Amino acid sequence: MKISTFDTRRKTGLDIVPMHITSPEFTYNDYIPARFTCDGINISPPLDIDHLPTGTKCLAIIVDDPDAPIRPWVHWVAWNIPASQHLKEDCLLKEQGINDFREHKYGGPCPPYGTHRYYFKVYALDRRLDLPVQSSRNELEKAMEGRVIGFGELMGRYRRR
Repeated sequence: MKISTFDTRRKTGLDIVPMHITSPEFTYNDYIPARFTCDGINISPPLDIDHLPTGTKCLAIIVDDPDAPIRPWVHWVAWNIPASQHLKEDCLLKEQGINDFREHKYGGPCPPYGTHRYYFKVYALDRRLDLPVQSSRNELEKAMEGRVIGFGELMGRYRRR
């Protein structure tokens, strides 16, 4: 059984600061506007990050869809994002891994059927990560073990029209 990053931090006695993640485009459990999806221009939404922990050296993001038919579908994997309280819409990031669309960029919601949930998970890290750009979600999670000092997520929904 895989131990999560958070379980690893708890076992080492280190606290994870809860961060509050919001977007001016949608609220938690609300519908994501189409422009941030495959039905629109497929760009990342802006994100605001409150309660960024002291000592944050960089951020990492994982966006996934746990309602995908076979397994959670990864839409975005990025790391070494400058520590900031705001990520702009369509932010262009240097260090992005490969998503399940087999691309090194944000891939917006595009459910094959029904309404799906999309989790925008933001991690505050105590150091930069040394990962190649072809890294996967699993490789990012492994590299983050013991490095996460803050975490927050925003969940939005999407259903294709």
